[in-house]
Amino acid sequence: MERGNQTGAENFILLGFTDDPDLQSLFFGLLLAMYLVTVLGNLLIILAVISDSHLHTPMYFFLSNLSLADIGFTSTTIPKVLRNIHTHSKLITFASCISQIYFFVLFGCQENLLLTVMAYDRFVAICHPLHYVDIMNPRLCLLMALGSLLVSVLGALPGTLTILRLSFCTNIEIPHFFCDLPAVLKLACSDTLTSHIVLYSETIVLGVFPLTGILLSYSQIFSSILRISSDRGKYKAFSTCGSHLLVVSLFYVTGLGVYLSSVATLSSRIALMASVMYTMVTPMLNPFIYSLRNRDIKMALGRVLSKMVSVTEGTLSRLKPWVQGPTWHIPISNMVWPPMHYGMPSSIPGFSPPGAAPTLQFTNPTFLRTSSVFPGDLTLVEDHCPGAKPGTF
Repeated sequence: MERGNQTGAENFILLGFTDDPDLQSLFFGLLLAMYLVTVLGNLLIILAVISDSHLHTPMYFFLSNLSLADIGFTSTTIPKVLRNIHTHSKLITFASCISQIYFFVLFGCQENLLLTVMAYDRFVAICHPLHYVDIMNPRLCLLMALGSLLVSVLGALPGTLTILRLSFCTNIEIPHFFCDLPAVLKLACSDTLTSHIVLYSETIVLGVFPLTGILLSYSQIFSSILRISSDRGKYKAFSTCGSHLLVVSLFYVTGLGVYLSSVATLSSRIALMASVMYTMVTPMLNPFIYSLRNRDIKMALGRVLSKMVSVTEGTLSRLKPWVQGPTWHIPISNMVWPPMHYGMPSSIPGFSPPGAAPTLQFTNPTFLRTSSVFPGDLTLVEDHCPGAKPGTF
């Protein structure tokens, strides 16, 4: 039996998108913006589903799980790409590469299975509406969600473990922006037949089978929709699954296309662009697709954003007196001269030496501090100016 990683190489080199420094800066900004939009958009979907009782239904329960899988899917690859661009380094350790492959396959499989479960949910809702509540009960929904996660965790292991028994040549450059399993297999010097068999078996079981389930579900859905007599009824039925169908099309067309054509039939540049589609673009678009085409999600997001704005305004209103500061009446006789000792310019209008005026008024106590602490820390004023009393706000 072959020994794993026989070359002793500890690092791979991710070639990424380009070597041009100007283009790298452009890619860094673009990828960072896409990653932030992806994370924030999917987090808003999750918050909307959790906070709104109207969305505590099977469809939105699976949608929140899909959003969580999307965050994990993009977080597996994009932060490493951003770090490499920022540090001008293309290295990734062998252990990190293996970990990246595992979690990438895990979250990709979980998304496949969740899309299949969501298709089944739509099938039951449209084809068996009277039995929907009984069939899609909370216990079954929870089992489906946990089952998709468990199958993904176990399904990602075989393909990842086969890499450990391979030896690699001196060429350790991966023509990709992350450790893609087919790209890594091409660098091996030893026989990769077993690894390719495992790869295509995983693709069939965790990719083609779920896609077949989705197609069967939608064949029944379309058949039921066509039997609806009114055009309005057809439109309403189709609108409930249109967003899901669009997401499925984006994900499977790009993802399966790359992996089924990985053996020298697809150029690395085309594979790179296709990978960008299903690793970044699709997870980023999912929140927009579901929110723009779904009135319930739009209303829930509006309520979540309104609460966030209200909390922010309330916090700012409570901080306003501390930021602006009260009017302080300070006995001049209690101040140590010269005023510059307190960080006050001696040319302040109306300021005079002790005895010339009974008090000195300041609206902002910042002038009376010798340190750069938060303006609300007014104890320094009383420490340096005994007898100082706040006036009205």
